[in-house]
Amino acid sequence: MDNIRIDKWLWAARFFKTRSLATDAVDTGRVKLDGERIKPARPVKLGDKLVVDNGADRWEVVVLGISDVRGPAPVARLLYEETADSVAKRANDQEARRLYREPGSTIKGRPTKRDRRQLSKAGE
Repeated sequence: MDNIRIDKWLWAARFFKTRSLATDAVDTGRVKLDGERIKPARPVKLGDKLVVDNGADRWEVVVLGISDVRGPAPVARLLYEETADSVAKRANDQEARRLYREPGSTIKGRPTKRDRRQLSKAGE
């Protein structure tokens, strides 16, 4: 059980919803080990320091446990420990997203005729 692939571990630790998403993330370089790009088949070892970017968040974690089984979130949380810098940065990013909303996040699809009238009135 010590020889678990990195993509399988990322899936078991619940960083990605599917194993194929984890494999794609490793292939595209969004998962790094000690600052280096790795391949999905690379085995995980205790004490490995990983940087994981799943698109929504970015974690810096140290591997504390090895598992190839995806269990409940509290169990998956025991497989790694997030660094203090990473916790602070993610909290800071979350606060920034709360305070400054993306301008287009409320627009869903094309504007209706009524929406266009309101937009043109606001521009006058």
